[in-house]
Amino acid sequence: MEWKDALSMIERQGMRFLAGLAVLIIGLILARWIIRLSQNKLKIKKMDPTLLGFLRNLARFILYAVVVLTAISVMGIPLTSVVTIVASAGVAISLAMQGALSNFVGGLTLLLFKPIKAGDYVKVGDLEGTVQTIGAFYTEMNTFDNRHISMPNSSLTNTAIINYTRQGTRRLDEIFSVSYNSDMQQVFQVLNGLIARNPAILPDPAPVVHLNQFGESSLQYVVRVWCKTADYWDIHFYLLEEGKRALDAAGIEIPLPQMDVHVK
Repeated sequence: MEWKDALSMIERQGMRFLAGLAVLIIGLILARWIIRLSQNKLKIKKMDPTLLGFLRNLARFILYAVVVLTAISVMGIPLTSVVTIVASAGVAISLAMQGALSNFVGGLTLLLFKPIKAGDYVKVGDLEGTVQTIGAFYTEMNTFDNRHISMPNSSLTNTAIINYTRQGTRRLDEIFSVSYNSDMQQVFQVLNGLIARNPAILPDPAPVVHLNQFGESSLQYVVRVWCKTADYWDIHFYLLEEGKRALDAAGIEIPLPQMDVHVK
């Protein structure tokens, strides 16, 4: 009788385990389907991509937690026992979850104060790129050469962030070095003509050209212009390439570093 009871108990526990496993698998599939469906509906409503990414990650975490706890309950493992085990290991878990919790709070901070959002080009420390999503724990961005970076949210809230996109316009300073023998008025005419030929350079604030510095081997002129953020690199390369051609055409020398040595 005892042997039969043992077999019956093993059979019941086995069925519970299989039922819990089935709940786990089906629940995870349904959770992914719900997240995907909700994401598509929110995209149709044109929700802010930053908020959309955060909500997607948060919903995934909550749904997965519910599925796992339900599967444990179906397997016949009392949730009180799980809570007791978790409580007994509370110190270790709290230490292990400290980073995750700070990242979660960091995500809420980024979402609330919005120092950055999806689509912004930013620099954080030595890293810079375009923000893709701000998740519950990590912020993802792509560099200009298409490298993918995942950054903990807590690191973003504890350091300076340079946002190149926020203002919509940027100032570009380009330095041109010319010979000390060059005529100042001619240099000003060439560089101002360079500015006038590019319609992407904004008229307000007005672009300026100044003699910036007396270098060791050359006079340094600064061309200071404003442009839309999206045009920044195009204008940067335009000024360098066309500036070299314009100075050469005007016969204005761009000197190499040199040193005069006087021997007594």
